Amino acid sequence: MSVKRELFCGHQRQMGLIILLLHVFTMVGGQIRYSIPEEMKTGSVIGNVAQDLGLDLKRLRSGRARIVTGENVHYTELKTDKGILVVNERIDREQLCGDVTPCSFSFEVILENPMELHRITVEVLDINDHAPVFPNKDKPISFEISESAVVGVQFPLQSAEDLDVGQNALQDYILSANDHFILKQHSNPDGGKYVEMVLQKPLDRERDPRLSLKLIAVDGGTPQRSGTVTIDVTVLDANDNIPIFNKSVYKASVLENIMKGTSIITVNATDADSGSNGKITYRLSKMKGSAADLFSIDENKGIIHVSGQIDYERDIKYEVRVEAKDQGGLIGTSKVIIEVIDVNDNAPVINVMSFSSSVSENAPPGTTIAILNVKDADSERNGQIKCSIEGKPPFKIESSLTDYYNLISNQQFDRESVSEYNITITATDFGSPPLSSSTKLHLKISDINDNAPVFDKSSYSAYIPENNSPGFSIFSVSARDSDSNQNARISYLLEDTQVNGSPVSTYVSLNSETGVVSAVRSFDYEQIKQLILVVRAQDGGSPPLSSNVSVKIMIQDQNDNPPQVLYPVQTGGSLVAEMVPRSADVGYLVTKVVAVDVDSGQNAWLSYKLQKTTDRALFEVGLQNGEIRTIRQVTDKDAVKQRLIVIVEDNGQPSRSATVILNVAVADSFPEVLSEFTDFPHDKEYNDNLTFYLVLALAVVSFLFITCLVVIISVKIYRWRQSRILYHSNLPVIPYYPPRYSETLGTGTLQHVYNHEMCRTTDSRKSDCKFGRAGSQNVLIMDPSLTETMQRIQSEKSILDEPDSPLEVS
Repeated sequence: MSVKRELFCGHQRQMGLIILLLHVFTMVGGQIRYSIPEEMKTGSVIGNVAQDLGLDLKRLRSGRARIVTGENVHYTELKTDKGILVVNERIDREQLCGDVTPCSFSFEVILENPMELHRITVEVLDINDHAPVFPNKDKPISFEISESAVVGVQFPLQSAEDLDVGQNALQDYILSANDHFILKQHSNPDGGKYVEMVLQKPLDRERDPRLSLKLIAVDGGTPQRSGTVTIDVTVLDANDNIPIFNKSVYKASVLENIMKGTSIITVNATDADSGSNGKITYRLSKMKGSAADLFSIDENKGIIHVSGQIDYERDIKYEVRVEAKDQGGLIGTSKVIIEVIDVNDNAPVINVMSFSSSVSENAPPGTTIAILNVKDADSERNGQIKCSIEGKPPFKIESSLTDYYNLISNQQFDRESVSEYNITITATDFGSPPLSSSTKLHLKISDINDNAPVFDKSSYSAYIPENNSPGFSIFSVSARDSDSNQNARISYLLEDTQVNGSPVSTYVSLNSETGVVSAVRSFDYEQIKQLILVVRAQDGGSPPLSSNVSVKIMIQDQNDNPPQVLYPVQTGGSLVAEMVPRSADVGYLVTKVVAVDVDSGQNAWLSYKLQKTTDRALFEVGLQNGEIRTIRQVTDKDAVKQRLIVIVEDNGQPSRSATVILNVAVADSFPEVLSEFTDFPHDKEYNDNLTFYLVLALAVVSFLFITCLVVIISVKIYRWRQSRILYHSNLPVIPYYPPRYSETLGTGTLQHVYNHEMCRTTDSRKSDCKFGRAGSQNVLIMDPSLTETMQRIQSEKSILDEPDSPLEVS
């Protein structure tokens, strides 16, 4: 975007002309550029900053907009009530920039809440307010020229100096009309001009011993300005050789801040004349700017010395002209270019433009903490700056505008880990040795509720004996919160879950302040063995954060249940008798008592003991497994009826027990048992069931046997019928040749392994075939009914006729 404005003002000088001022500004990415003429009056409007930046006046006032500049002189002022930029002090372009073009100065406008940084560059345009001036305009330039000077000899003239630049600077030299000299103008690499007076017609001392000329320097401004100096020429007697330097251009370099009196370079010129005309003296011609105060030359030796303080930051190069003059007045010139080498003599300067001393811990990465202005007056690598942060804090420094750096966060803050930071920012240049400076910032992190309570354990387990009393304190849970103040205040809540279809609150209660879990009622291990509940810890933040933990409460069993006998099953108050044959050997398993205890652990560990028995020396019971076995060989003397009382006892404290009575019959047959056990009950229903299953098993086995028999007979009949069908069929004879049979030249050859093979019809079993061997011949004897067939076969000599195997038919 560009805007042109025309400013008209009356020129204070007598010219009365109207100066057209071109006012241009551009703004790209927060940068504005204005162009104004020098020497504007204080209070003159430079531009509307608010409009050009797209800001309203309220934003300028609320953001406390201000101008920041590293210079001591404030040329401009920002009117925040109007949003305009005005001239604060007189601006002299020549004083500000010298001969540097374009001439501009920059400053920054900073706004806060939120922070904004805008750069404004003001370009100062030159006006033609200086006339060309010769160094010694009141003192004439004097030359002593021999009359023998040849045509074309050049005489360097003093250069005029015009502080203006561009078109307003020095443009041309004019020499007053004469018969002997003309001007020859030259341009320096820096754009400056210098002139030489060239002899175009020989001098005649007798005719014109003295000449007085006017040298006029004019600029290109409007109105045009000029300066004049007088040239006095004294014509001497013949001196026809001028001093000549051995180089047209000398180059040297010097370190800034070098001591005064240090020699830089030596120039040398020679003159072919002899005597006084060949004696040369050196001098430095008019030097631009401050060079006259910095360098001097030994007039006899031509050694150039340092005579002042050289500062690279002020000028990086000097050009001086050296004159060699002989006694006859002839002058030779040369140019010396002196380059100044920068020394790293300026440390970076850090200015904190804006800083937030406190930031919330939930500030996202990339949040701007501070804006710094860092400058180094040196140049190139000596002026290049690297900003760093001491240690490894969660910050980084990024460059925004030139010489401006932003301190921003590069990761999420965590107040619980680090609540404050002491940030040391160091700016180091790349000089050798490097120079640095640092500044310290103290940043506090404000807390937010970003940490949920954390339990001491990932899960809790507790034990409580059954048959407890209501209100019994089981255990307590504990949680902590890393936040502070209200965000760290914790309350404990019991999540609404179900246990056996009932709310968990009907079993336990939870103290919200202390986290103590208490029993609401008495527990029965046989009904419920454990409770699994969820406790929630919630802090007092907004919004509140919480975390859950699983709690397992295990009911400890008490020995409150006696053992229960599962086998032998008691029927009608008596037990079915177990029968032991009289041939039973030692260790014979009579039966096994099976019992259980609904308690758990050692309360359910059962042991079996034989409490009472008819013959204690005959039976024993396994202590752990309840197996009743014989401990000796059964004899005929042992009573048929044996009665055993087994007690089953658990391992609880105190222990509980159950008793089972077993009747054991020592006999080899049931009648013997029945005669002795007249009171032994006969379970008719059991016998009926047993008979039913025996009959059913017999029927199934019989059915499977008959089925297999029928299948086998059916297969035999099927095969017999297939053979009968083939026997009664009239199928033709199908010749068959053995697989290894081959025919060679119409004569068959039959290998010995196939010499008994033949083909027959399906009814050929009626024929009688006899096979005989006579020497190496094979004889086949067939039934007469096959004669016709065989005769047809014999007619086919090429296939079946073999001389060594005659065929006989009977």
